Amino acid sequence: MTTAGRATLDGETIRRAPKAVLHDHLDGGLRPATLIELAREAGYTGLPTLDPDELGSWFKPRPGDRDRSLERFLEGFGHTVAVMQSEDALERVAAECAEDLADDGIVYAEVRFAPELHLQQGLTLDEVVEAVVAGLRRGGGGRQITIGLLLTAMRQENRSTEIAELAVRHRDAGVIGFDIAGPEAGFPPIRHLDAFHVIARSNFHFTIHAGEGYGLPSIHEALQTCGAERLGHGVRIVDDIATRPDGRVALGRLAAYVRDRRVPLEMCPTSNVDTGTVPSMREHPIELLRRLRFRVTLNTDNRMMSRISLSDEFANMVATFGWGLDDMEWLTLNAVKSAFIPFDQRLRIINELVKPGFARLRGEAAAAELSAG
Repeated sequence: MTTAGRATLDGETIRRAPKAVLHDHLDGGLRPATLIELAREAGYTGLPTLDPDELGSWFKPRPGDRDRSLERFLEGFGHTVAVMQSEDALERVAAECAEDLADDGIVYAEVRFAPELHLQQGLTLDEVVEAVVAGLRRGGGGRQITIGLLLTAMRQENRSTEIAELAVRHRDAGVIGFDIAGPEAGFPPIRHLDAFHVIARSNFHFTIHAGEGYGLPSIHEALQTCGAERLGHGVRIVDDIATRPDGRVALGRLAAYVRDRRVPLEMCPTSNVDTGTVPSMREHPIELLRRLRFRVTLNTDNRMMSRISLSDEFANMVATFGWGLDDMEWLTLNAVKSAFIPFDQRLRIINELVKPGFARLRGEAAAAELSAG
């Protein structure tokens, strides 16, 4: 690893680096000011405050909160979903999402949302998807970003097969895959096996939220029973990794399978701390998994809820674990390699954007070292 690759990364360098995100929820990433404006337009009066800064702070769990949990964290979506019930609102939120991701230096993004949550004012599932696709295209137009849409089914509901069929129906119009989300405990992925069969029979792609709010059984079932290509979060895979007194690390059979088969882990450290899945950033297993060469990717999960951007997330990794440019590039390459877009498109992003971008930043860092010396 070069000295430049390990150089301390400042915020501007991180922002300029070409990044990729695989796990970003549309309804968890609204601009607070937009949420307030849409609430006024929709006549929604449930927001806890109409001040943008205060609203952003309200969503973000605080260290020491006793009620931190995935279920508590998910309650905030009641506010965002309430204002995303019209085509105009959906398109606006999607367009701003694309703009914000591109402005953060992201060159590839997969954004996900649950269409079934946006039917309260009479829209059809197809109209909901079409509005979001239109917004992503508008917001990403003329910017150096490629965006794909994942359609999510809620695991506590019974519409997953319908949503899987919806995803396949729109696969040539911006939808690139399928997902299930929601509370893990009590709602195992096997309940949605028919939906995964729809995706598999169509030679399509899917990821499953697993190993976030629940442990190894959720991960095992997602992979071995349902056939997931990626794991949303997957943080609890660490439960199958033991560190011996002499410092050596032993992988259990499931952890070894995940590493050896290069199963991508869509890890979201800040969100995991916010939901109480992990006690603190320092205790997050992402650094251990990186050192063990799991297929780790770094993601935002919910940008508004956690008050985070992907640049912020990388800055946290730099501050907590001392990551450098080489680490940042490795995780970015992991993400693009694991994307649900065609192989030739992945190669183009890697060879034309990611590698040249990091080479340029590495050269700048080396030049700065020389001038300082």
